[in-house]
Amino acid sequence: MSTTTQAPTTTGTGTVTRLLQRQILPVDRDTDVFRLYVDPEPAVLDADKYEVGSSRAAQNLNSAQMRQSVSTGATIHPDQILDREALALQAEQRISFGSYFNAFPASYWRRHTIVTDVTLTLAVEGAGATVTVYRSMANGRSQRVETVTTGEDTASTLTFELPLKPFVDGGWYWYDVVAGDNDVVVRSAQWTAQVPEDRSQHGTVDVCITTMNRPDFVAKLIGQLADAPELRPYLDEVLVMEQGTQKMRDSEFFPAAAEALGDTLRIIEQGNLGGSGGYARGQLESVRKGTATYAMMMDDDVICEPEGIIRSVTFGDLARRPTIVGGHMFSIYARTRLHSFGEIITPWRFWWLSAPGVFQDWDFGARNLRSTRWLHKRVDVDFNGWFMCLIPRQVLEEIGLSLPLFLKWDDSEFGLRAKEAGYPTVSLPGAAVWHIPWTDKNDALDWQAYFHQRNRFVAALLHSAYERGGRMVRESLNHQIAHLVSMQYSTVELRLMALEDVLAGPHGLHGMLPGKLAEVNAFRKQFTDAQLQVDPDTFPAVRRHKPPRKGKDDSGVPGRVSLLVRAATMPLRQLRPVRPTSRSHPEAEIPAMDAKWYRIARYDSAVVSMPDGSSAALYERDPERFRDLMKRTVEIHARFQREWPRLAAEYRAALGDITSPEAWEKTFAPWTDSADRPVEPAADGPASATE
Repeated sequence: MSTTTQAPTTTGTGTVTRLLQRQILPVDRDTDVFRLYVDPEPAVLDADKYEVGSSRAAQNLNSAQMRQSVSTGATIHPDQILDREALALQAEQRISFGSYFNAFPASYWRRHTIVTDVTLTLAVEGAGATVTVYRSMANGRSQRVETVTTGEDTASTLTFELPLKPFVDGGWYWYDVVAGDNDVVVRSAQWTAQVPEDRSQHGTVDVCITTMNRPDFVAKLIGQLADAPELRPYLDEVLVMEQGTQKMRDSEFFPAAAEALGDTLRIIEQGNLGGSGGYARGQLESVRKGTATYAMMMDDDVICEPEGIIRSVTFGDLARRPTIVGGHMFSIYARTRLHSFGEIITPWRFWWLSAPGVFQDWDFGARNLRSTRWLHKRVDVDFNGWFMCLIPRQVLEEIGLSLPLFLKWDDSEFGLRAKEAGYPTVSLPGAAVWHIPWTDKNDALDWQAYFHQRNRFVAALLHSAYERGGRMVRESLNHQIAHLVSMQYSTVELRLMALEDVLAGPHGLHGMLPGKLAEVNAFRKQFTDAQLQVDPDTFPAVRRHKPPRKGKDDSGVPGRVSLLVRAATMPLRQLRPVRPTSRSHPEAEIPAMDAKWYRIARYDSAVVSMPDGSSAALYERDPERFRDLMKRTVEIHARFQREWPRLAAEYRAALGDITSPEAWEKTFAPWTDSADRPVEPAADGPASATE
């Protein structure tokens, strides 16, 4: 059996056979990710939510139990991986391919594509092997479908015809292989389907990567694309939007990757216009070129599973209607931990969060796919993050390009815009990248706070179904007060600046792209809470005016009543004079994990560490600044409450204009004086390209 039957085969009945998914194994035999590909562990299914009941205590206990490891320590040896597709089993060994990358996500294909039946074909070498095909229901329960034994044959091709009809709400297909008295090799496995002849040819994709000062990261990423020969027919171009001063072409990893990709790679240099500016440039180039079926947005600091790109394109080709196909995100530091599986925008709060029933930071190394009920229900989403997201060119042509939002909310806003135009988004299991998890970043407090606040309000003005944005204004006010009592004055000022820029209207968004980040960073420097110090000896020794009452420790988690009391009293405390000793000595050192508003607000000064563990800042209470910021905070939120309907109408009327290719071409004009050209590797050094 061929290991890469990517080309469709004609059956003579007006349909062709297309490969939907093939068995894959880790690139370079990476032991950290084995559990995402093959699973030697048994299934230990967790409790059904209806068994747990409505008791909050029982639900919390069950959630904690679900995260407990059920692993027995069973594993496979790296030498059992023979190549990208083939796995060797020792005599009497049992391996399940009911894993993230090798189980077939039947419910997603059932709901969103024209495929009605699939064929599973396995090539197995070795006598006495048993292959069992299973399927799961939406509640996670598994059912045996069919079992076949290879008998005395040394090489067998096993075929299973499998309908998708039972997968309306959720469920997967997978197969387990058990070796008999002899060693066995599962040479390959392919999931195929009969599709109409007009769906016989696969589409192509422009992979759009935005980068800034991560030359090694992005060079390694394009190397991963170059080292996947099965991916090459799917690539129209790899577009790298270079927005920094540290160039990818200067990386030691670049020459080999550039030579392998050849004229498929194109580097476009421009100013730092943020993620939206970089991705919009890729979208614009893809639309203007018009030769690729899709444009895929991909972060520069990821490790890619190239097969996920092929699966995304295939899914998009066979979708019922033009569909955005996103991938999932695993942690680049703990490779089996799943951080993003499916996200929605909650309409009342207008905030992104995991879809109902989804667990964040899920460790497949502790509990496998077959043991986890929530992974079997189909998860429907509003958008997919642009760390890996495939967008049909037709969608870009109809609804426009990214909003000029710099950094945040460009992907979620685009997903909502597409949904309103009738184009769904699917976060497809089996397509994923490894990325730095959001939990390791400090983007709610640092310079990114400006962009979070501004872009969220812009997106809500465009898409909120509520007359005044639902809970948006009230929640923003609450967050401002929490930052104020936490002495995070730089964050409060940046959020106020963001709201003022929103009130200025939509037509200034493009003009702010090139320079707003520098303005924000320069503005922050005046605040001590924004001045990060790496050396702990930079700060004076901790000294308190008086010891804590009865020596009580303040690191516990307060109850609901205590929180409400503190929420009512802490703003009043900020008006009192500061304790004199707090000006010369911080009163506490607070680790990032404990840096909650209700803890910080008790002090007049504190050294607070950052979530990435690399630095800390000095927070100092200032009653006069508190009064000024509180007054401005209340005034601007009252204004938003009054003017929301007018602002929403203004932004919605301008949406088509500010997301048009023509508007973006004006923004890119300073960097399009000369035509860019494909990268040509130099004979004696790194390749380069000019625009």
